[in-house]
Amino acid sequence: MNEITRIQAALRPHLPWHGARLRFLALFLVALFRVEQVNLDKLASVFANQAQSASSYKRLTRFFRDFAVDFDGIARAVASWSQIPEPWTLSLDRTNWCFGTLNINILMLGIVHEGVAFPVLWTMLDKRGNSNSDERIELMERFGRVFPNAKIHCLTGDREFVGKEWCSFLLLPEAISFRLRLRHSDRISSRSGKHRQRGERVFANLAVGEQRVLSGKRWVWGRRVYVVATRLEDGELLILATNHNPKTALVDYRLRWGIETLFAALKTRGLNLESTHFCHAERLSKLIALLALAFCWAMLTGLWQHQKQPIPLKAHGRRAKSLFRLGCDFLRRTCCDLTLRHAEFNQVLQLLSLY
Repeated sequence: MNEITRIQAALRPHLPWHGARLRFLALFLVALFRVEQVNLDKLASVFANQAQSASSYKRLTRFFRDFAVDFDGIARAVASWSQIPEPWTLSLDRTNWCFGTLNINILMLGIVHEGVAFPVLWTMLDKRGNSNSDERIELMERFGRVFPNAKIHCLTGDREFVGKEWCSFLLLPEAISFRLRLRHSDRISSRSGKHRQRGERVFANLAVGEQRVLSGKRWVWGRRVYVVATRLEDGELLILATNHNPKTALVDYRLRWGIETLFAALKTRGLNLESTHFCHAERLSKLIALLALAFCWAMLTGLWQHQKQPIPLKAHGRRAKSLFRLGCDFLRRTCCDLTLRHAEFNQVLQLLSLY
């Protein structure tokens, strides 16, 4: 059994795909880690099979054109492989870039673990700019269908994710706790509800490093929520709305940054998603699905390597290398020579099939 066949076998318990599709996925993952590029020409040139590059390129294009990916199945596979302990902290954010005159805009939901969000669900937005309440609600409702029994600690989101309809959805009886950042211009009521002021006025006297939780619930976006704020080191005001346990809201909100770390790993600092020439939303979504699986494998590999030999810390207290980069580098070395690095391949294959 060669290496590609063994990867295919490891993938089979997690993805109920036809054997030929699983083999394609195994070839794709190896090629991706070899070149760390999603450009189809470059991937085809390093496919670990006997076919010519032109034939491999056609195989790649057929997959993205014709194969119907079960995106909910991908989400469950990501959660299964990553083995993130519950309750989960969710991070919702959007990333976008331009390809020529085309604006590519992706709304993504991830589960935060080890300082990074693992991608589970995303929506391709056919417009520029912010998402709207309907798009966010649809994504969260889909999350509830895919993971009906998941225990959620909280949902985090930046200033884009505001508004009365969105807040009303999050305050439904079965909804989850949230920590959402307010805009400085959002109006916050007094405790009596008789007066309203802009958030920047309410917390104008807050010193750098100081935190304040307003007493009782306040009216924001036409709904009653707790409000907490702090002044960051750069002097910027951070104001949060939450429906539960406001004293932990600021600590929880810091985990939101994990999705920014994810975007960096998927894009220029990692797998170079921005180098794709895909313009069709469905094909781009399929590509993200494959990158989500690759990301999980790299993170598992990085965690395993970090457990063997901890990543050194820099003077500012952060790791010298991210877990993703550590795992990605190891997989690149291994995939570039599967035969000579037989022992390393067996180890990373075990990580792929561990759960």
